[in-house]
Amino acid sequence: MSKMRLSLKAGRTRRRHPVSLDDLVPGESGVLSSIDLPEADANRLMELGFLPGALIVAARSAPGGDPRVFRVDGTEFALRRATARKLRVEIGKGGAA
Repeated sequence: MSKMRLSLKAGRTRRRHPVSLDDLVPGESGVLSSIDLPEADANRLMELGFLPGALIVAARSAPGGDPRVFRVDGTEFALRRATARKLRVEIGKGGAA
């Protein structure tokens, strides 16, 4: 199975080092910078709104911590932590939402 690697390459100054989506604490937000998943999985997430450049807000977690809930464009999605670790976000722009 091939992997699809997508990333946002914008000419920004003082760009922060991306962290995994799983690293966000509830209420913290970040701008999606890359997806490192198999093509079918990456395409499905993009259909749901997980596009490079999208603002993603960490909402909450299930009692055991997996899955985690993230908000994209006003809609909440539950992602397993293993999947969330494959999405990279840049934090610091926009702060907590």
